[in-house]
Amino acid sequence: MSALDLVSMGRTGVDIYPLQHGVGLEDVQTFQKFLGGSATNVAVAAARYGRRAALVTRTGHDPFGRYVRLEAARLGVDPSYIMAGEGPPTPVTFCEVFPPDDFPLYFYRYPTAPDLQITAEDLPLDAIRDAAVFWATVTGLSQEPSRAAHAAAWEHRARRRHTILDLDYRPMFWPDAGEATEQVGKALEHVTVAVGNREECAVAVGETDPQRAADALLERGLELVVVKQGPKGVLAATPDERVEVPPFPVDVVNGLGAGDAFGGALVHGLLAGWELQRILEFANVAGALVAGRLECSTAMPDEAEVAQALTGLNFERKS
Repeated sequence: MSALDLVSMGRTGVDIYPLQHGVGLEDVQTFQKFLGGSATNVAVAAARYGRRAALVTRTGHDPFGRYVRLEAARLGVDPSYIMAGEGPPTPVTFCEVFPPDDFPLYFYRYPTAPDLQITAEDLPLDAIRDAAVFWATVTGLSQEPSRAAHAAAWEHRARRRHTILDLDYRPMFWPDAGEATEQVGKALEHVTVAVGNREECAVAVGETDPQRAADALLERGLELVVVKQGPKGVLAATPDERVEVPPFPVDVVNGLGAGDAFGGALVHGLLAGWELQRILEFANVAGALVAGRLECSTAMPDEAEVAQALTGLNFERKS
């Protein structure tokens, strides 16, 4: 079997999203379920571009766990490394939707979740080593044994090109930010790409200014750094090049999936060998398109959708 384009490792579960917006959960009458979890969404997004993507994660041995596996496969993700076991149930996540910029999340994954129970012995190490891209998140470093499993994966991969760390800092998963900073610092010694927003960069390297954050991350030996700036656009930096793109205008419905859509599009652009400007513009538009939709996984665009939006954007800029 040939090497995968992407192996994504980390959080999975079921998103239970409200169909009434602008009200608190106590007033919501109806919900819809979707496949969720950041690492899961990135794999789905990459699969939408025709990339061979697999997900390394763990669920409970329960109906929602079966849903995760079936839905991942339906959306084009290889489910071979989605494990199920006894222990905590497959987690669910609720959100409230207050467009354009308030989307509180409520994670039901306490005191732990199955995806944080992955061990080094569970890992498909050869698949991780040989994949063109390996994607992991900071959330996976928040507890053992997942923390040690990530270290084993990175050691086996030996800092191969396109080893990506999603800075994805969620304070509710950590006892304090200082521990997160310590663990991210260790992880940065093993990866070649880091992606995060300004607040996540502050946790990683103590900098919120995008240019200084990029400098600090590149000093750790990274090949590529992406700093997302929300309404101010996105910065990407390598040791030799810096590119910034403005935000793509969209009527926001739910901003929670935008970062994962960006991640999947980034993977696609890297694998395609595009120049940095093109990658950043493509990923930025992909993220914006998903921000205009309620769900995350099933909202991921394909290449034709992104290309059409880019064509319209370029026309507006030229007019």
